[in-house]
Amino acid sequence: MHNNSAQLNRSAALASISVALLLVGLKAWAAISTGSTAMLGSLADTALDLIASLATLAGVWVAAQPVDKQHRFGHGKAEALAAMFQVVLISISALTLAFRAVEQFLAGARTEAAQEGIGVSLVAMIATFALLAWQRHVIRKTGSLAIATDHVHYQSDLLLNLAVIAALALDQYAGFAGVDPLFGLAIAGWLGWGAWGASHQAIDQLMDKEWPDEKKLRFLKVLARHPELRGVHDLRTRTAGNRDFVQFHVWVDGNMTVRQAHNVMDEIELKLKAEFPDVEILIHPDPEGHVDKGLAAANVLPRGLRKAAGE
Repeated sequence: MHNNSAQLNRSAALASISVALLLVGLKAWAAISTGSTAMLGSLADTALDLIASLATLAGVWVAAQPVDKQHRFGHGKAEALAAMFQVVLISISALTLAFRAVEQFLAGARTEAAQEGIGVSLVAMIATFALLAWQRHVIRKTGSLAIATDHVHYQSDLLLNLAVIAALALDQYAGFAGVDPLFGLAIAGWLGWGAWGASHQAIDQLMDKEWPDEKKLRFLKVLARHPELRGVHDLRTRTAGNRDFVQFHVWVDGNMTVRQAHNVMDEIELKLKAEFPDVEILIHPDPEGHVDKGLAAANVLPRGLRKAAGE
């Protein structure tokens, strides 16, 4: 399962690198030919996409490495680090482009060679559509954060290319002077907004944010099916890359032997693994009613577990 996910993630990263290389060459030629700030912004975005895609490839490769003595929880957070690297690059690109757009607007610069610029933008959109389709397939299969962040970049590329086409057409065919740098400024704002949004999930993983409530509720519903389980407390969850981790204490009959309690834990884990196959689970059994000092009493679900889980 993990090997297949790693291969899919690498294929998506290599595909994005290939598309970015093609588009950097085409857009560099078009930016020189047209003198368009909007095209320059699109070129800058694609160049950063190339660097970000290389970071994504490195991130998914490191994240796929097996557990070792120094990383007993695996290397999943490499994807979040790669995503944050991409966010920094996008932010720098947005600021640089905004400065360039203001400069061009004040200078009253005009564009040239609209046909070449529009043609390159159309080719870029076709290539991007194909890449996005493959990335969506990979994300559905693997849930990769790094690929998902890369996907955000290329989604914005579609709007960027449309903005370039509109800027060139309005400037050269409709005669609206100054519209090109305004579109460039809008693209800079779009890039900045995308960077802000993409940073949230990466930060959540790096900070070990808890699972969403709906996911935790699904987990509790599976727990509630076991007849020997008297309650759950100190449930803790987190995500690293495409792997989830959960640990919790369970209440069982205090008269059980160690072997009996162990068998119950095995049964609970098997049921959970059937519905949450990529989750690493750590269970601590307690005699019914016992809560270790320092654990959150608010996170206790005693006999009302089935009711809390909606069953």
